[in-house]
Formats: sequence, structure tokens, C-alpha cells
Amino acid sequence: MKKIRYSLNPLTPGTATDSDPDVRHGDWSELPAEARLLPPCAPSKIVCVGRNYAEHAKELGNEVPAEPLIFLKPPSSLIASGDAIVYPKLSQRVDFEGELGVVISKRARNVTSAQAGAYILGYTCVNDVTARDLQKKDGQWTRGKGFDTFCAVGPCMVQRDAADFKSFRVRTVVNGETKQDAPVTDMLFSVDDVIAYVSAFMTLEAGDLIATGTPPGVGPLEPGSRVQIIIEGIGVLENTVRAQV
Repeated sequence: MKKIRYSLNPLTPGTATDSDPDVRHGDWSELPAEARLLPPCAPSKIVCVGRNYAEHAKELGNEVPAEPLIFLKPPSSLIASGDAIVYPKLSQRVDFEGELGVVISKRARNVTSAQAGAYILGYTCVNDVTARDLQKKDGQWTRGKGFDTFCAVGPCMVQRDAADFKSFRVRTVVNGETKQDAPVTDMLFSVDDVIAYVSAFMTLEAGDLIATGTPPGVGPLEPGSRVQIIIEGIGVLENTVRAQV
């Protein structure tokens, strides 16, 4: 099943949690025509893996990491498929980064790689939008990765047991042109290994989101751009870009 979160209130924000009385759950095939789609999970935290594809590390002139490179994006950065990515006035270079997202099913602490599969609820599409100039300027990634609207997630979540993980490819299309296209099997660190690594120092809660890293081909967006993150077997996460007013 392709699970969704939605609201019949068009003003419900993408950051709404399940405690919001307007938030509803269902299947993608049953989304009401008038519904406002929400991200398919409401994470307490968004854990991201940097440079998890060797060719992406190389394209930015970085070394391939010896162990998972972890950073966080705030839940305030969440938006759903169909929402606008806001190009901030503080940045002159905003990039797309298409990724596979992993949603955690239950509290995880000190989980081994062999146990990790039991803690995966499902998979979704993620756009880890990045102010590349600020990321480079700051030397750490919080500001460049953390703007409101910089974590697009959706359109749905495919449950782990229904997913053909090995067939997943992350493809990013900007204004109709394919920019990224790589199998998730190219990851340097597997999903199971990432869950084990993170849960060794941080408690993961049900609904938390892990963005597993982006393949090569990242590049800039501009106001007016239409960006799609496509993973066959999950769906199409689509957002447009608008300038901050």
C-alpha cells in the first residue's frame, strides 16, 4: 500500500503533526480530489546522510567518507509534494538533491544492522534542498540545509513489506530534463548500516525520517523551476520554486 497523510483543510501546513485534528491517514488511491496532501510522515527529527554516493562526493571535490556522515534538518523545513520551495534572499545558489527517504516504525536505540529491517516502516521520496553557497561559507550545514521548505517529502510512503528495495532508482528531473539517475544499491552505506550507526548515539522515534544521501548530478534551481524526484515503485515528488517575497 502507498500510505498518505492529508487534510481537507487547505490551510493545514506541511509541518502539521498527527496531533492536528485536521490530519487524516489513508491510501494514495483514495486521496480525495479536494484534499491537501501532506508529507507522509511527521518526524520528530530528520536525519540525513551526506556523501553516501561516491560519485556525488567526487563531483563536489570531497573525500569519500570512511563512515556515515550525519547531519540534521529541522522538522520546520518540511513540505509536501505540490508545495513551493522558497528560494531565500540569503542565498545565491540553491541546489536540488534527490534522495530515498526511510521512515522509522518504532523506537530504535542500539539497533544492529541485522535488526534494522524490523525498524523500517517504509520508503518515500525526499528533496534535500540545499543553499550550496551558505553550506560552503559556513563550514557546517545547518543553515544551508535548514531553511523552511528545504525538505520536500512524498508524495506517499510505500510500506517496507510491499517495497522492492533493490529495484529503486533515484531520478531527479528539472524542467523536464533528467539531472540525476542512479540505483540505491550504489549507496556507500546501506540503510541497515545507517540505522545501526545512528541508533548507536541517537534514539530514533516512530515516524522519524532518514534521508539516505543523493547520487551524482546535483545542480541549481531557480525561481520558476519545476523539480521532480522520481522513484519507480514509490511515486513522483513534485515541487515548484518561488522567490522569497
